[in-house]
Amino acid sequence: MAKIAPLSGFPELLPAARVVEREVIASLAHTFELHGFANIETRVVEPLDRLAKGGEVDKEIYVLRRLHAAADEDAGVGLHFDLTVPFARYVLEHAGHLEFPFRRFQIQPAWRGERPQEGRYRQFTQADVDIVGRDRLSFHHDIEVMRVMVDALDALPIPPVSFQFNNRKLIQGFYRGLGLPDVTAAIRTIDKLDKLPAERVAELLVSDAGATPEQAQRCLELATIRVPDTSFVERVRALGVEDELLDEGLAELAAVVEGCAAGEHRHVTVEANLRIARGLDYYTGTVVEIFMAGYERLKSVGGGGRYDALATDGRTTYPGVGVSFGVSRTLIPLLADGVLAGSRPVPSAVLVAVTNEESRTQSDVIATALRARDIPCEVAPAAQKFGKQIRDAERRGIPYVWFSNADGGHEVKDIRSGEQVAADPATWAPPEEDLRPQVISNEETTP
Repeated sequence: MAKIAPLSGFPELLPAARVVEREVIASLAHTFELHGFANIETRVVEPLDRLAKGGEVDKEIYVLRRLHAAADEDAGVGLHFDLTVPFARYVLEHAGHLEFPFRRFQIQPAWRGERPQEGRYRQFTQADVDIVGRDRLSFHHDIEVMRVMVDALDALPIPPVSFQFNNRKLIQGFYRGLGLPDVTAAIRTIDKLDKLPAERVAELLVSDAGATPEQAQRCLELATIRVPDTSFVERVRALGVEDELLDEGLAELAAVVEGCAAGEHRHVTVEANLRIARGLDYYTGTVVEIFMAGYERLKSVGGGGRYDALATDGRTTYPGVGVSFGVSRTLIPLLADGVLAGSRPVPSAVLVAVTNEESRTQSDVIATALRARDIPCEVAPAAQKFGKQIRDAERRGIPYVWFSNADGGHEVKDIRSGEQVAADPATWAPPEEDLRPQVISNEETTP
């Protein structure tokens, strides 16, 4: 039989690594629900005209087609490449059954037909939180939704992360106050600063956005402002540009930075970084990108912002604000580097030994009693020598082995310490940390 080759860009996790992914997803969902966000799951396909950008089907979209379809038959649907497009459609389709502001979180796979590389996969899981209003959405929701993600990532066993905020009104107002002829092109150009040297970006501002060399220099001066507090306001004012939209953007950004930095955080930091632009046209206010310490090579592991007109049916507009975290983008490199690991590949905390096949029913009764008390366990697959059964449990990471005596008594052995004590299946329980697989964090291995 031919050897099966892995399919590039479609990662599959082994059981111990899957423990980590499940625990991270459960932690994210727990935090989102603590803040009152409802969970939804959208279908995996959307009409191509919704997935298309600018009326053209993006080459990264996986199109769905029946194997035996006629050559000219087009299903007209593709797999979603993010969770924002299906969410916008979901809001429009179900608006009559939703209460606004609608607060939702979504943790699902998405698909993109791009070249696979570290942190970028053809199938990946994302976690999104959004708040959507009907016709209007108060600014305080910007602070709220960003704080939710700050709390969610602060609870995860990952390396330190930095939330870097900016505001599109600030950028647009500054460029407008400068007199740039093409503000949108300027935003897209500044967004390339993480890929191109400043000198090259200045040249593009002149050639693509119509800036003068002096205006291009002022744009770069704005983009170099990066502080962990609201002192950016004075630094922007010192650049001498005046515009009402700039004033509004400065006030909003200061409120977001102050709101998200408030309180105690274990390993999340907050910054105002006026280089952050996020080139997507639908952002209209707050924008954020999230970076993970030691993994700057991945670029951002999350991002989002305010969008005032992403969803509309022609009569009603649904403005929103949201942020996305790349679960696969973050976890798979951490797992590969040994920064995170699962404590064991199986959920079982106990292996119930089998003395002989005639007594297997008794072992099943013990296992049933333990499971009734929410203790994961399994019965040994074969009545081998006890030493062999213990070694089998050890290989699989099961910490305890249960033995039954001929006189009807019971003992349980911690195979890590060798301690063996009398036990009653109606009352015995392992320590909380052994009850289920745990996430082991080795942050000292972070590159």
